[in-house]
Amino acid sequence: MAVPAQVWDEEVLGPQFAYEAEHLLPWYVAIEKVLVLEYARLGVLPPDQVQAIGARLASVELGADRHRNMSDIAFALEQHVTEAVQSPAWHVDRSRNDMQAAAQVCAVRDWTISAALDTVHFGQTVEVLAAKSTRMPMPGYTHMQAAQVISPGFYLAALGEETLLALRRLRSGYDELDASPLGAGAMSGQELAWDRERMAHLLGFARAQPHALVSVASRGWALSVAANLCGYGTALSRFATDLMAWGAGAYGFIDLPDALSGISSAMPQKKNFPILERIRGRSAHLAGHHADLALGLRATPYTNMVEVSKEAGANLLPLFGTLRSVLRLFTTVVEHLEFQPGRMRAACEREYLGGFTLANLLTLRCGVAWREAQVLAGRYIVAAMERGLPPSTPDGDLLARLGEGHTIDEPEQLLAEAFDVDRALYAKTTAGGTHPDAVGELLAAHRAEYADHAAWWQARRDGIAQALSGLDAELGLS
Repeated sequence: MAVPAQVWDEEVLGPQFAYEAEHLLPWYVAIEKVLVLEYARLGVLPPDQVQAIGARLASVELGADRHRNMSDIAFALEQHVTEAVQSPAWHVDRSRNDMQAAAQVCAVRDWTISAALDTVHFGQTVEVLAAKSTRMPMPGYTHMQAAQVISPGFYLAALGEETLLALRRLRSGYDELDASPLGAGAMSGQELAWDRERMAHLLGFARAQPHALVSVASRGWALSVAANLCGYGTALSRFATDLMAWGAGAYGFIDLPDALSGISSAMPQKKNFPILERIRGRSAHLAGHHADLALGLRATPYTNMVEVSKEAGANLLPLFGTLRSVLRLFTTVVEHLEFQPGRMRAACEREYLGGFTLANLLTLRCGVAWREAQVLAGRYIVAAMERGLPPSTPDGDLLARLGEGHTIDEPEQLLAEAFDVDRALYAKTTAGGTHPDAVGELLAAHRAEYADHAAWWQARRDGIAQALSGLDAELGLS
């Protein structure tokens, strides 16, 4: 076979080799160790060759060479062994297809565990800040307009809930990553009686992928993880957008230390928060990397192809790196974020945020039909604003006149209750609402679930490490 052309090597094979040598080599070596043990079990290799090959795999340094190994990492590994151990049967009945698929899924499995643990840490950081701010009134917004009284703790609990949803999806999707492609051969299985379940367990997988073609053709496991991270990044960008707005001078609800802020050289009076812009901007890359993977796989034949095994997944590592950066930045923001209670309360007090409560009180205490009560509440608010009355200055006579035909007892007290900022925070009594006790219960559940996720993902990592340690022990390398 001809030596690869220089341009082919420089543009494709060499860079691919460098990437795999840096990020996938430990998994390729682990796979080779599994092969050695299987050859021993099958009786293909004698014990002395098994021992010699195992020893050779204990120390691997590879370099791309289009003349010696065609700049292919599988060939380079094979050559590394055969240079020291003469074994005609080494690599009999083998294919690179399932080997590279196994190395890739091993790497993505490892990156996913790291991503999940980073996500847990971020969620736990959010929970700490949320627990400190459940009793601070602030305006909640719908359609970009002040709508009802909430608290930062209530809002951050929503961020926590989105984080837990992402963790649940990653945990569910991990099942796809827990099936080993090794032993599938090129596409249709292998001719020796390889014990694929044993091989899977030696690499720390729960099981072997049951179908040989799926093993080498599918990248559904990669799409699943990428989709989950893309969805989570989309949610994070929305929360970052709110923080960007709340940090603007028109709101002034939050502040960050100078070390995490920026200034305008032309407008020194401004304090900018570019870290939030970076978080939102980088979250877009998660969607881009997911789309890149999907488009790379789309319309390819359902089999092993270079497009499938190499090009489609070219941005998987950047995907995980981007998430890590977004979470690291966002965690830092949450750790240093300071809410401004005075500004938030003032914003609540100047807005008529109790209109819904007023309608409820008119119905439940005064017998006004609900729809009519809503109209009456709206008419009062419009009239009060036209008179320049703030919510803290109730006009009971005005409400009584507007509600002519209805008996409205103690209208001034009714209005004071409806537009009381502190009362508004406690008025919601359903689970999941703004009442500080309800938020506290939700956050306590969040704490417990984060602990469960942390333990679950750490157990996956420990299990893989234990399997690899056992692999070395079987080869007499530890």
